[in-house]
Amino acid sequence: MTCSVHLVGGIPGSSAREAMEAALSRLAPHLRTLSDGETGPRSWWIRAILDRLRDHPDLELVRDGDYSSYERTPQWRVRDGHQLTADSLEPYLVMDDAFRASYPLFHELRDAYECPDLDFQVGIPLHLDLAVDAFGEAGFSPALYEPCLEATARQIRSIHAQSQGDVVFQLEMPVPLIAIAGTSAAGQPGAAAQMAQRICDLPRRVEEGTRFGVHLCLGDMNHKALGHMRDVRPLVLLSNELPRRWPAALPLEYIHAPFAAAEEPPTFDEAFYTPLRELDLPGEIRFVAGCVHERLSLEEERRVLALIEGLAGRQVDLAAACGLARRPDIAQAWDAMEKSAALVDA
Repeated sequence: MTCSVHLVGGIPGSSAREAMEAALSRLAPHLRTLSDGETGPRSWWIRAILDRLRDHPDLELVRDGDYSSYERTPQWRVRDGHQLTADSLEPYLVMDDAFRASYPLFHELRDAYECPDLDFQVGIPLHLDLAVDAFGEAGFSPALYEPCLEATARQIRSIHAQSQGDVVFQLEMPVPLIAIAGTSAAGQPGAAAQMAQRICDLPRRVEEGTRFGVHLCLGDMNHKALGHMRDVRPLVLLSNELPRRWPAALPLEYIHAPFAAAEEPPTFDEAFYTPLRELDLPGEIRFVAGCVHERLSLEEERRVLALIEGLAGRQVDLAAACGLARRPDIAQAWDAMEKSAALVDA
């Protein structure tokens, strides 16, 4: 029996209330955390921030795009004679404003559905992903990386200061896992160490006691993956590195890892999962298996889950590989929720 169901972030709905009620009506007993559904422009994840950067006075477009594919996304540079600062960037981030709007509603619905232990999940695009998605490879330069890091940390600090101890920040990150997966087998351990170091730059800038989870991702724009893994070794290496580098005063509560790649379902090939034997997470960190997929039957899901838990040697929580709001058919989101509940109840 698995422990709980995790919803990565986006939930179908025309409003935060509609999205949260859709999740609670199907999964309330099985959830530890719940986002506000990330509805409206935020349903497209980091695009909600990127679209706002079009009005940033210190930036100019070097490539426009309509997000129809990963090759057709906008990219910016700093204007000649200007610089990007955390002060100028933070107003273009969307997380704090969204929190202020939906946190009271979360409390209302938590009471209505009698889930007193449910925590509010706040999705935070990783600063590294913000830098790379906005500026390409130049995003690794200190002049761009540092403002993205500090502006993101300020949003977390602000939300944490407003919260009542029931907020978990989910750091969301395609770049690290895709980078490791694209590295040679010999280079993957070093790449995992470097990516873990970059990830941990962010929690090092927030207050003691701030609670976190991590969502590793392969990309899901238009329900298409950007990266692929030959086997799960990249996610095992990164999952093992993160607790070793994580600040001791900050709880890391879970790591969510994808076992599907957007529209591509999990495989039944045991060799793909064999590196899970090397998974070495502290017992207090939940491992969330992103293996629930619209193209698998309930019995097929049970087969995949048995492979994952058997090789990892531990109980896992259940999730889809990414958020449910961007599926081409809303029925796929409800299917994922219903299968997750059935697997937990089995």
